[in-house]
Amino acid sequence: MNKRRSLFTLLFVAGILAAAAIAPFLTPSRAQQSVAPSTSASAKRSASDTKLTYPESKKVEQVDDYFGTKVADPYRWLEDETSAEVKAWIEDQNRVTFAYLDKIPYREKLKARLTQLFNYPRISAPFRRGDTYFFTKNDGLQNQSVFYIQKGVNGAPEVFLDPNKFSPDGTSVLSTFSLSKDGKYVAYGISQGGSDWVTLSVMEVDSRKKLADEVKWMKASGVAWQGDGFYYSRYPEPEKGKELSSKNEFQTVYFHKVGTPQSEDVLIYEDKANPQRFQNVGTTEDERFAILTVSERGKGKKGNSLFYKDLSKNETKFSPLIAEIGDDSYGIIDNVGDKFLMRTNRNAPNGRVVLVDPKNPDEKNWKDVLPEREEPLQGSGTAGGKLFASWRKDVATRAYVFSLDGKLENEIELPGVGTAGGFGGLNDDKYVFYSFTSFNFPPTIYKYDIATKKSTVFRTVDIPGFKPEQYETRQVFYNSKDGTRVPMFLVYKKGLKLDGNNPTLLYGYGGFNVVTAPSFSSLRLALLEQGVVYASANLRGGGEYGEKWHEAGTKLKKQNVFDDFIAAAEWLIANKYTSSSKLAIQGGSNGGLLVGVASNQRPELFRAVIEQAGVMDMLRFQKFTIGWNWIADYGSSEANEAEFRALYAYSPIHNVKPGTKYPATLITTADHDDRVVPAHNYKYAAVLQQAQAGPNPVLIRIDTKSAHGASNTTKAIEQTRDIYAFLFENLGVDYK
Repeated sequence: MNKRRSLFTLLFVAGILAAAAIAPFLTPSRAQQSVAPSTSASAKRSASDTKLTYPESKKVEQVDDYFGTKVADPYRWLEDETSAEVKAWIEDQNRVTFAYLDKIPYREKLKARLTQLFNYPRISAPFRRGDTYFFTKNDGLQNQSVFYIQKGVNGAPEVFLDPNKFSPDGTSVLSTFSLSKDGKYVAYGISQGGSDWVTLSVMEVDSRKKLADEVKWMKASGVAWQGDGFYYSRYPEPEKGKELSSKNEFQTVYFHKVGTPQSEDVLIYEDKANPQRFQNVGTTEDERFAILTVSERGKGKKGNSLFYKDLSKNETKFSPLIAEIGDDSYGIIDNVGDKFLMRTNRNAPNGRVVLVDPKNPDEKNWKDVLPEREEPLQGSGTAGGKLFASWRKDVATRAYVFSLDGKLENEIELPGVGTAGGFGGLNDDKYVFYSFTSFNFPPTIYKYDIATKKSTVFRTVDIPGFKPEQYETRQVFYNSKDGTRVPMFLVYKKGLKLDGNNPTLLYGYGGFNVVTAPSFSSLRLALLEQGVVYASANLRGGGEYGEKWHEAGTKLKKQNVFDDFIAAAEWLIANKYTSSSKLAIQGGSNGGLLVGVASNQRPELFRAVIEQAGVMDMLRFQKFTIGWNWIADYGSSEANEAEFRALYAYSPIHNVKPGTKYPATLITTADHDDRVVPAHNYKYAAVLQQAQAGPNPVLIRIDTKSAHGASNTTKAIEQTRDIYAFLFENLGVDYK
């Protein structure tokens, strides 16, 4: 395997891919009272003065019974994305939304500024096969990043694979890139419009010849090479016309041999008794072992089981390392001879690394290599005969180098408080590459020399017009409703006056063990330079402080996440960064759920809401595509009465109250979103528009040929333009 991403990380990311994602380019991103309208010139412009007439959203007689509670679902018809009626509703909604946005006079100037800010080269850390290095580069405004190849670490690069040629409009996305261990072949996957469905092709590296191989219906899967073939996981072909909404079940592992049709792929593993299990196979760098990871989040289990087979002995059946699926996670980093380095949170909520002998896999025989610490383990990998590991201390990365038996050799000195990643490679590497970024620090690639223990800048970027000394980043801590101490990062122009009058955007996620880490966004500069304060709260439900922090924001404890977010808003107001008439909130996916709930529970606290691709119907999310995978975090409205009660109490579409004055709200979704199907947001828009009693707009922006995140650079800039224009218009920002 390519140990820049360990087996554990590869399979964990596959699970997160199916579970939740933060909208790209935007991530580091109660009382029923009137929201005081802004009196600034910006707020009085034509867009805000227009009285909106929303398209009719008819109601149907649909009532469901949950444990004796009758629940109406009058907008059920909006779930049928193929119906002419829904398509007409989408067109009508977009017509109203873009008519509003078109009246904002500086909208195209804002797009030009965003385009300027985004137009700089972005280069990834390189990785190696033999003496050949691969990396990605985007010249600035290319819709997709291009893969380059070069001989030697300082060789002349040349284009290897250009995803911009996959489709005329650049909406076909390169979603998988996996080199064979010998560097002879690459398997690359394309998703149309950013959908989670992936179709794999194979190319010879030296000749650049695309072979006839085509592997379809792959989802939530990596590619693991063994010799001249690879393991992958796929689902049965869905019903025609329902590819983007039908439930995905019975994932199955196959082995594909290069040069053969998919119909000849060998079945490796299936489980006909458990349709909602993820099943993925990875291989160790030496290709001696195949590792099977099985998880079943659809039944509320957060962990996984783990199996292996020794390919050097031609074993055909997998033997158990961890036989049962529970709430503990396990992942093989790599093998050390005939033993495994394994990362786990078993009896270690913050994570640890152990050495496991597959001949004696009982826990009593495990040997601690990296024991659990007070801080959560962020990542671990091997390269050059060393073990690299990083931990998060108050969200920021700390990185170290160890011998393979766990003896500390040195800390890798990082440039400051921020996020670092990489720290892995091949067993014969002499150096590794890693990246570092923070809110005020553009992504920079470093080369770490294993022998000298020194890091040097390998590649950096120059953002046009960006002067970091003009901005300030601060980490603060505040108390949530129950007294829990929660961290939050603030970014703003230096010289900020704490007079309660600063337009402020509060971002949050709070779920699926995802860390809202410090990161740089050039597009965010368009907010900061207009005087907007950007706040990023590290809520429970994420992974900032390990599994206990994650667990404290799941299922029956999910309200903690919303309380943390609301407390962040209250802290910003109490400390005079902003006021309720100047405060906006933003979140995507699980974060869209977050801001929808916050707006329902405290509508008077916010002036504006940006809700992106949110999970808004908490009683039916498990009905679509891979939504059942989220039950481990959310619980189930069908299988557990207590969880139904909790879900029903906060589900956004079920807790909008007619006659309430809600904040100005912009909802975004896309027609190819097969992770959080757009029906969630269609229904939320319909119910919120019907309930709105105040003057603030409630709009939904529905993109085409795009998915859970923008499918190309053009769409990303246009979506950001409209979000920022909406924010400026409703926060009273006089755009300069």
